[in-house]
Amino acid sequence: MQSVEIYTTPACGFCHAAKRLLAAKGVACTEIEVDRPQRRKQMMARANGRHTVPQIFIGGVHVGGCDDLYALDRAGKLAPLLEG
Repeated sequence: MQSVEIYTTPACGFCHAAKRLLAAKGVACTEIEVDRPQRRKQMMARANGRHTVPQIFIGGVHVGGCDDLYALDRAGKLAPLLEG
């Protein structure tokens, strides 16, 4: 199983939805709250300038935000990506 990192903020509904989908798949993820400017800068550097949350990385590869995660799942591409 690939490692999953998700950059979030506490009040973000999209963050909660992405975490729910991953939990439903049995995936544990490392959550990184972007409550400090340096963490947001780190996220933006890794996510090619994207500044919204969540930003999700599977196996170190940026897959995008919540909508992107759900699109991967609908296309049947999320499970293989998680398995590596």
